[in-house]
Amino acid sequence: MARGYSKLNRRSDNRKALMRDLATQLILHGKIETSLIKAKQLRKPVERLVTYAKKGDLHSLRLAEKVLRDLSLENQTALSKLFKEIGPKYQDRNGGYTRIYRTGHRLGDSCPMAIIELV
Repeated sequence: MARGYSKLNRRSDNRKALMRDLATQLILHGKIETSLIKAKQLRKPVERLVTYAKKGDLHSLRLAEKVLRDLSLENQTALSKLFKEIGPKYQDRNGGYTRIYRTGHRLGDSCPMAIIELV
């Protein structure tokens, strides 16, 4: 029976923290390189965050604030970038805000790597 997500060999609190950190970095930088399995798992929370940003109301802001870390890049937090830049950019798009490219295998353990980016 399928679970709908991968455990990533981590406890639930560590897995949730990993997804929060990866989502925040993806929002701030636009694209990140990670393992293929993590990129596939990251797609779902990021798509949800962009949908919150498209709505743009207070409730959506608070739901997104629960997920994103309070990190900043050049005096702009991930939350403000999500709601001021990314949300309006995808206003006419109905989904599919992320793209995953396979980039080969990591040298140390031959793990398949990928780049995930916002379209």
